[in-house]
Amino acid sequence: MATIELRDVSVVYPDGTHALSSVCLTVPEGKVTAVLGPSGSGKSTALKVIGGLVPATAGRIFVGGSDVTALPAEKRDAGIVFQSYALFPNMTVEENVEFGLKVRRIPPAERRKRVSAMLATVKIEPLRSKRPRQLSGGEAQRVALARAMVFNPKILLMDEPLSALDAQIRESLRGELRRFLQTFGTTTVYVTHDQAEAMALGDRVVILRGGRVMQVGAPAEVYARPASLFVAGFIGNANLVPCVVDGAGRISLPFGHIHIPCRGDELGERVLMFRPEDVVVTRGGPDTHFAVKIDEVVFLGSRRRLGGYVDGSYRVSIDVDNGSQAGVGDVLPVRLDVDKVHLLDKEDR
Repeated sequence: MATIELRDVSVVYPDGTHALSSVCLTVPEGKVTAVLGPSGSGKSTALKVIGGLVPATAGRIFVGGSDVTALPAEKRDAGIVFQSYALFPNMTVEENVEFGLKVRRIPPAERRKRVSAMLATVKIEPLRSKRPRQLSGGEAQRVALARAMVFNPKILLMDEPLSALDAQIRESLRGELRRFLQTFGTTTVYVTHDQAEAMALGDRVVILRGGRVMQVGAPAEVYARPASLFVAGFIGNANLVPCVVDGAGRISLPFGHIHIPCRGDELGERVLMFRPEDVVVTRGGPDTHFAVKIDEVVFLGSRRRLGGYVDGSYRVSIDVDNGSQAGVGDVLPVRLDVDKVHLLDKEDR
C-alpha cells in the first residue's frame, strides 16, 4: 500500500488540449478514491499520468513518498484494469493471470501458488482453463482484476472497468467489487462516469471539471455539501433557487422566506440548494414554506419524483413514497428540512 500524491500536475497533449491543469491531489493509503467528472474533464488522463502511461507536462507524481515522475510505467508497481480488460485472447484465464508474474521472473512454483490464491480470492477457479472469448463480461472483469492484483502492486488503477457491462450486471458487480477492494486493501484510483458507482465504491470522491479538481470528500459530504453550483448540479438531482441572506439568518426566496443559522460569509446574494428528498409535503398551515403545482410524476422504483412549479416560475422536484396519491394538477403545500439545505455562491455554472 502507498499514498499517491499529485503536486501541481499538468498534462498538455500534442494537439494543445489541456487535459489537466495544476492538479494537486492526495490519494490516501489503503483507500478507494473514485474520480468522477463529465466527458473531457481529465479523469482518465489523471489515472494514466499516475500509471506512467501519459507523461506529465509539469508537476511531480509521488507514490509511497518516492518521486516516480520520470519512471516508465513498468517501474511504477501499479496494477491497471482498463475498460476493455485487454485480456490476451490466445491465453487461458490462468495464463492471463500468470502473465505479470512471468514478466517479473517469479519462479514457477511461486507463480502457481499466487495464481491459485488469486483465482480463489476473486472466485474464478472453475474458469482457469477457459479463454477470454468463453467468458461473460462479469467473468472477464474478475480475470482482469486478478491479473492486476496477483503481483501485489503498491497501487491499483481502474479505468471505468464496469462501463462495458449492461446495467443489471454492473449494479450486481458493484458490491462484489467493493468487497474485493476491501479484501486487497490496496490504494486504489477508480475512474468512472457513473455517479452511483463512484458513491458506492469510493471511500472518497474527486470531482474534476476541465482538468481541475472541483471538490474532494467523502461521498456523503460531496452529496450533502457540494462546494459549488457545478458540483451541486452534477451530483444527484438538486433544486437550486436564488436567494438573499440577511444577518438574522433569514433567507428570502422569490416565493417566501425560511430561517437557518448562517455564517457571516454566507450573507448577501446566494443560491439555496435542497435535494428532492429534503422537501416534505404538509397539510398546510404555519409550517408550510411554499406550494408546488405538479405537472410531472416519474416512477423511480422505491419512490416517485414529482416535478412542478412554484409561482409558475421556479421548478422544484420532490420525492414522495409510492403510497402518495399526489398527481399532475395537484397543488402541494411543502416545507424544507432546514437542517439539510445548503447555501452556495452565486456563480456561473
